[in-house]
Amino acid sequence: MIILITILAYFGFLFLISRLTARRSSNDVFYRGNRNSPWYMVAFGMVGASISGITFVSVPGLVMATDMTYIQMCIGFILGYFLIAFVLLPVYYRLNLTTIYSYLRQRIGERAYKTGAFFFLLSKTIGAAVRFYVVCFILHTFVLAPLGVPFVLTVVVMVMLIWLYTRRGGIKTLVWTDTFQTLCMIMALVLIIYHVVETLGMNSSEAVSAICADSHSRIFEFGDWRSKQHFLKQFLSGIFVVLVMTGLDQDMMQKNLTCKTLRDAQKDMCTYGFAFVPVNLLFLSLGVLLMMLARQQGVALPEKSDDLLCMFAATGELGNIVVVLFTIGVVAASFSSADSAMTALTTSFCVDIMNRENDERLRKRVHFAVALVFVVFILAFKVINSTSIIDAIYILCGYTYGPLLGLFAYGLLTKRNTPDRFVPYVCVASPVLCFVLDISAQLLWNYNFGYELLMLNGFITFAELWILGYTNRNINR
Repeated sequence: MIILITILAYFGFLFLISRLTARRSSNDVFYRGNRNSPWYMVAFGMVGASISGITFVSVPGLVMATDMTYIQMCIGFILGYFLIAFVLLPVYYRLNLTTIYSYLRQRIGERAYKTGAFFFLLSKTIGAAVRFYVVCFILHTFVLAPLGVPFVLTVVVMVMLIWLYTRRGGIKTLVWTDTFQTLCMIMALVLIIYHVVETLGMNSSEAVSAICADSHSRIFEFGDWRSKQHFLKQFLSGIFVVLVMTGLDQDMMQKNLTCKTLRDAQKDMCTYGFAFVPVNLLFLSLGVLLMMLARQQGVALPEKSDDLLCMFAATGELGNIVVVLFTIGVVAASFSSADSAMTALTTSFCVDIMNRENDERLRKRVHFAVALVFVVFILAFKVINSTSIIDAIYILCGYTYGPLLGLFAYGLLTKRNTPDRFVPYVCVASPVLCFVLDISAQLLWNYNFGYELLMLNGFITFAELWILGYTNRNINR
């Protein structure tokens, strides 16, 4: 009952924010927030929007297998965010874009524009639905199932709640709800760490010393170049993952484009980039502390790293207050990413696919349809109930971002043009070729591609466009 009251109070506050921010609803409010958002609010809210419920649950468990080497990628994130701030954002603001894929129409052509938007819609729909499925499953298993609530009702209610508080204000509402949700997530994380430290019988300075002395606190890997955790791979992958998953993703860029000026958007992006390292360091530190607690209590570590935090925080092992904090943290992290995904998908479909940016009636219908698609996908994943299938879907989403990287790199870095009719075939051929290379590398050299496959995918797309293209000195990049 305490958990349910907490969740209801949480959503009550979200609806209050929605009510205050969506008094004068319009397409310009929904898509662009009237270009009037304070940059510091956007920066703070973007931290929560980038950390999904899966991240909240999974990152602490990473220390079980890879120690704290994930920080190497987070360091790469910083450079990636600076590149977005000073390379991509000036282009988006100069062209006054509502969706970032409109750039492809102006630079290459109509088919390139539609292809870029299609790849975004495909990857974001599947990826966001999978992430939200995992969160629905966790909340249902640990909170709602014991109360007799069916999984179908859990999914429908959670998705409809997102639809309700975003349907009028859209991106303007999300700038403020993300700020609230980020605050809730960070507070929940810090308070969970406090309770774990207290259970271990330590004070804060002793906890810091214990984490630093633990073998799992290793951050850098410079030895085995074949390892996916090698510094160079992680650092470069962090740069390109941010460029693609943020700079070329309408979901992540739509909030940044609501800032008043380019200067404000750049300050927002740089501030947000630096914040990622300390936040993830807190998550990883929690993972080290939980492993210490397991050793102290003689509890076996879970087989799956994702279960480490759930094993203690969601089962009442650390007390009911931690269960409540865990619930708030997961809900805040998951909703701040799912609500923005739903809004971005609505924006891209109406503007990019239908070419009807000013049709408010269509926007409302599409927004509701996107919510229904989320419900269908989540229930389908429940029926499949296979981790291997879900992993395969994540891999598929990774492949779809490579062509976007290649398309934007080609448009920004060259003055060559490509016959627009060839672009869809190039963007399909590149992921297929990457898949063949990945399988071949495993069979011939026992080498498994990690995040660097994204860079390879983008490079192949870029190379194919270059081969098919021709120099045009009149192009304005």
